[in-house]
Amino acid sequence: MASFATTTEVRSVEAALVAAARDGDDAAFQRLTDPYVRELRVHCYRMLGSLHDAEDLLQETLLRAWQNLDRFEGRSSLRVWLYRIATNACLNARRSRRRQLPPRLYGPPSDPYAPFVPATEENLHLEPFPDVLLVDPDDPEARAVAREGIELAFITAIQLLPPRQRAVLILREVLGWSANEVAELLDTSVPAVNSALQRARRTLDEEGPGSPDVVVAETDEEEALVLERFMQAWDEADMASLATLLREDAELTMPPDPIWFAGRDAIVTWFSTSPFVFGDPTRRMRMLVTRANGLPALAVYTAVGDAQEFEAYGIMVLRIAGGAVVEITGFGDGDLHRLFGLPSAIDASGVTRSTFSPNR
Repeated sequence: MASFATTTEVRSVEAALVAAARDGDDAAFQRLTDPYVRELRVHCYRMLGSLHDAEDLLQETLLRAWQNLDRFEGRSSLRVWLYRIATNACLNARRSRRRQLPPRLYGPPSDPYAPFVPATEENLHLEPFPDVLLVDPDDPEARAVAREGIELAFITAIQLLPPRQRAVLILREVLGWSANEVAELLDTSVPAVNSALQRARRTLDEEGPGSPDVVVAETDEEEALVLERFMQAWDEADMASLATLLREDAELTMPPDPIWFAGRDAIVTWFSTSPFVFGDPTRRMRMLVTRANGLPALAVYTAVGDAQEFEAYGIMVLRIAGGAVVEITGFGDGDLHRLFGLPSAIDASGVTRSTFSPNR
C-alpha cells in the first residue's frame, strides 16, 4: 500500500509540474526533466558514439519535449515519453550517415613507418564519454549501473548496426526494457523487435571486434602508479620508460583516423617517429588525470616552441591490467576538454584559464 501511495504521489506531483510547464513555467519544466538529463545524454551517446552529437541531440530532445508537452497524455511515464523523443531524434540523425567502420575492420594493423592517412567519412567518428557526466557523483551505486554498456569496445561494436537495430539492442539489453515497451516506443510490433534484436546479435557475433580483455587494474593504487609513471614518461619524452609500461600485446587506435597499431614495438616506433608526438623536438606535453567510459584517462595539453602555456590537445583513454597499459584510445580534439569540465589551458603552476562546468 505504501508503494502505491508513493507512486500516486509522484504521479500527482508530475501532473502538477506538467500543467505548470504547459502554462510556460520554465522552472517547472526543468524540475520535470532534470532527473532524466544524465541518462538521456548517455542514451544519445550510445546511439551515436559521439559526445558532441549526444549533447546536440540532448538539447534537441529537451526542446522538442518543451514544444510538444501538450501532447503528453500521461498514458506512459514522462521518462518513457522522453526516451521516445530522444531515440527518434537519434534515428533521424543516423539515417543520413554512411556506415562507419572501426580500424580493425579495414585490414591488418597499421605500419608505424607508413605515411599518415587522414580520416574519411567511412572511418568511425568515436568520442570518449566523461565519467563525471554519467550520473550524480555522490551516488556510487547508480554510477556503477550507468557504466554498463558505456565501454569503448561496446560503443565501437554497436556502430556496426543499422540505427533501429542499435536502438533495439540498447533498449532491450542495456536498459532492460521489455519487448512490448520497445515495440511501443518504436511504433512497431513485438515480433519485429525480437527479429531486430536477433539480427543485431548475429551482426556483432560475425563482424564485431570480438570479446576484449576487460580486466582492469587490480587496485586503485596500481592504477594510480601506472598513470603517474606514464605521465612522467611523456613529460620527459622518455620512450624507453614508456615502453616498459606497455604490455607486449598492447594496442593503440585514434578514431576517427584509420590507425590501428598492434604490439608494444609498433606503438613505440610510431610514437618515436610521428610528428604529432615525440617526433617533434619542440613539442612538450602536460597531462591531467580524468576518467572516461569507466576507465582512467589523461587530458593532454601541448605547447610548441618556447610557449609557456599548454593548450588543450586531446584525450587518451587507457585500459590497464597487471600493472601495464594494454590499450590506448586517443582522441585528438582539444574541444573535448570543455565537455569534460577541464581547463582549456594550463601551465606548470596550474590552471591558467577558466574551466567549463559540464551540463546538468
